[in-house]
Amino acid sequence: MFDPCRAPALTANCYEFLSGVASLTMKIDLPLASRTALSATLALSLAACGGGSSSPAPTGGGGTPGQPTGTCAISNQIGFANDVLNEWYLFPSLLDNSVNAANFTTVQSFLDARVAPARAQSRDKGFTFATSIADENALINSGSSAGFGIRLSFDTVNDRVFLLETFENAPGFQAGMDRGTELLAIGTTSANLQTIQSLIAAGGPQAVVDALGPSDPGVTRVIRFAQVGGTVIEASIAKADFSLDPISDRYGALIINDGGKNVGYLNLRTFIIDDAADQLRDAFQLFNSNGVSELIIDFRYNGGGLVSVSEIFGDLLGEGRVGQLWSKTTLRASKSSQNSTQFFESEVNALQATKIAFITTSSTASASELVINSMLPYLNADSVALIGGNTSGKPVGQFGFDFDACDLRVRAVTFQTVNADDEGDYFNGLASAVPNTCRANDDISNPLGDANETSVATALDFLAGRNCTAISGKSDGIAQREREFEMMRPAEPSAAQYEIPGLF
Repeated sequence: MFDPCRAPALTANCYEFLSGVASLTMKIDLPLASRTALSATLALSLAACGGGSSSPAPTGGGGTPGQPTGTCAISNQIGFANDVLNEWYLFPSLLDNSVNAANFTTVQSFLDARVAPARAQSRDKGFTFATSIADENALINSGSSAGFGIRLSFDTVNDRVFLLETFENAPGFQAGMDRGTELLAIGTTSANLQTIQSLIAAGGPQAVVDALGPSDPGVTRVIRFAQVGGTVIEASIAKADFSLDPISDRYGALIINDGGKNVGYLNLRTFIIDDAADQLRDAFQLFNSNGVSELIIDFRYNGGGLVSVSEIFGDLLGEGRVGQLWSKTTLRASKSSQNSTQFFESEVNALQATKIAFITTSSTASASELVINSMLPYLNADSVALIGGNTSGKPVGQFGFDFDACDLRVRAVTFQTVNADDEGDYFNGLASAVPNTCRANDDISNPLGDANETSVATALDFLAGRNCTAISGKSDGIAQREREFEMMRPAEPSAAQYEIPGLF
């Protein structure tokens, strides 16, 4: 079976790409003679690889013979996007062929219209989109972004905005923000502060996004915020470049002593940073050195990332399973020659957990769901559970197609992944696929990794054989605390905001 991520004739750069929900991606540069021209005037970079996530486009700037310059008119960009969908979209029967390209002024609005039937059936929940080649490549290669380094959620019931977590080396954390912090007011100076309630009343959550300003280094805002203990701080905070550390040095990998039993706790923020692979290896070395056989894997805000990282995660969970099937990736019928199969490979620090509790929410997507689904055939029915709320529901992935001259990458849903039991239709989330579920709030009043945090405590209960209340619906048990949270997202997300939900 053809595996584009391993084929020697291709220049492969496999990773999973997410837009708040995941998708699998691989980047390949096909020899010119074998390329299919999407348009006589446009360059094609095909990034493919994945399942339940996304992949980048081929590098090398390959294009069709005689490609002209000055081809960045919006009509040409939309034409390129249209050709991508017609040739590669996973659900060709769910494209709206009545859409008139001449009626659109942006690539994204055109894509939204074309895939509307698939979205109506929850087959493509915002997974097909346009982004910047340069920005996405910089995110993957450098693992850095610009901003305050905070992840924001919107209280849809009470019109309030809270921090779910912060990146320790970023301006927000250095100013005193952390998990559970509430934003109270935003301004460019202390003299023009606007309260969160007034912003939302005037323009909804997007007004808060707009008030925070663009994600450029040096952009400064005065923010009034309340810490978990009630202390109110007003600070002038400048956005800056910071690294997106995938496993926090504070709470990313911990040993929790539960009644004399060592439990390994792992919180992976994102799969998108290449360095996550080595950090995962370090975490599993910690678990092995402490005799851990039971794990809590916290994916509650993880929207996905690099396919290569998800595969290494599986390998680290796969002691004794080398050579067994991890996942299968399938494309539309006309592209079935590019279907692929992945197998467990050897990792020095691999372990075979006796029980695993996965902490999840509706923000858990793509590569995260891929890891959970791929492990199900290898875990006993009583040894695995979802804790918290149902997942996003993204068993499909994207390839990235590049129009190099215009810095345009079209991420289109192009494949679906299934596990060793050929199961992978979890478009409504994984709650119905996992044998055990335990409802739990996302308790932002306590730190992540704390045994007293509600989701972690519920995970410990499951591992210890104590009873819990099952997840009963799509949004059940997600961050309630007498309110319901949803990740804040700009109308036009950056590459980092597509990958890391709620990032500002």
